[in-house]
Amino acid sequence: MILEKEKMPKHIAIIMDGNRRWAKNKGLDPKLGHKEGAKVLEKIVRYANKIGLEYITVYAFSTENWKRAEDEVKTLMLLLQNYLDDYSKRADTENIRVKVIGDISALNTGMQKSIAKCMERTKDNTGVTFTIALNYGGRDEIVKAVKQIASNVKEGKLEVENITEETVSNNLYTAGIPDPDLLIRTSGEIRTSNFLPWQIVYSEFLFIEKNWPDFTESDLDEAIEVYMKRHRKFGAN
Repeated sequence: MILEKEKMPKHIAIIMDGNRRWAKNKGLDPKLGHKEGAKVLEKIVRYANKIGLEYITVYAFSTENWKRAEDEVKTLMLLLQNYLDDYSKRADTENIRVKVIGDISALNTGMQKSIAKCMERTKDNTGVTFTIALNYGGRDEIVKAVKQIASNVKEGKLEVENITEETVSNNLYTAGIPDPDLLIRTSGEIRTSNFLPWQIVYSEFLFIEKNWPDFTESDLDEAIEVYMKRHRKFGAN
């Protein structure tokens, strides 16, 4: 498919929902759904890079996901760590820059090292910026930003009257990354689940019935086509 670059979204955010549902529908262990979802993610990011998308951000693990069964959480964390260790080599070769956002300090030392290594290895790449939201919660992100701003005011680095929307944006995990133009959620669920609440206030939303492991490059093409047909007014007429 040929896409008009100037009309394409610069930044697509994805809530990759339905891995467990996909596995259940096939009578498989949920962890196989997560593994298949990881394969699909790599394929979609590679394709996004190929078509010239500048940013893609995915919801990998939320602050609320710790409430899941301990066994599943352990499996997910191991899968994510192995994914980062393995993927950083291919991402570097393919000129993809990897970033990880979220409360990384709450993760184990091995995971933190894998994240740091992956980000360091790919930091100078100039293709798509692939951001993974890991142990991420939107409200938690805003609270941390407010605390940082309050600290700057207390230390005399910032005047209260000089606090703007830009000030808040610059203190979020996503500082330096433009807000998503399009938010996609798979599996038919119609909610944002605490994902990028500050950043998606003017994003276009697209909810897709397919579970994430069934998502394809063609689905991404169709999502972009839908986006390009919408008229974004940003509150204007």
